[in-house]
Amino acid sequence: MGDWEKSKNSITSISKEELSVIDTLAALHVQRIKSGLTQRELAERIGMSQSQLAKIERLDSVPSLETLNRYASGLGMRVTLNLTPLEPALEG
Repeated sequence: MGDWEKSKNSITSISKEELSVIDTLAALHVQRIKSGLTQRELAERIGMSQSQLAKIERLDSVPSLETLNRYASGLGMRVTLNLTPLEPALEG
């Protein structure tokens, strides 16, 4: 388990929803680096300025789902959502 995985569970000042966005952004950022793309190159692919992309990667702004999908599509990926129950279903 990585350092982020260990430490994120102790963070209480950020909502679980925001942590989910951070996890998604981190995965996308890693994929951008692995793909050998600069911020400028990816920004051009997705019709965004390099400074906008930098703000997103620095978490200076929380991106919408649409923006996350733009980022992902520039890497040949897409963001998907999953539904999970808050509590286990009661057997009746």
